[in-house]
Amino acid sequence: MTKPLFDKILVATDGSERNKAAVEEALQIGRICGSEVIAAYVMDVSMFESASPDVAVIRDTWTVIQREADATLEGVRTIAEGVNLKTVILEGKPAAEIVKYAAEQEIDLIVVGTKGKRGFERLLLGSVAEQVVQSAPCKVLVVK
Repeated sequence: MTKPLFDKILVATDGSERNKAAVEEALQIGRICGSEVIAAYVMDVSMFESASPDVAVIRDTWTVIQREADATLEGVRTIAEGVNLKTVILEGKPAAEIVKYAAEQEIDLIVVGTKGKRGFERLLLGSVAEQVVQSAPCKVLVVK
């Protein structure tokens, strides 16, 4: 038996409609190649770096983000029929965490969307997709 083209595919998801095409593409490739697909939601903790020291506000915000992550990954599970799917929640700056996870888990392909939730901010700071492409330890598929 020959080795699949991609053993492990990592798809970064933020739950946005703009990111949906990337998730669907990763799942389709996973079905065709018989690959394990890992759907990753990165909880961006950078917003807490300059946050007020009000612990209750931080805890409440963190809870909301955690619920969003859980709901997003549950949404991926509902459309992953026929795919060996694993989900993971990472914490940190999205591009860095995606690249780090890909290296640690020996990912063969990262699938990312061109745009997510952050719109104008990403235009100013550089997109997560661009940062992943520049730093990834493997192939990257950018889905428009």
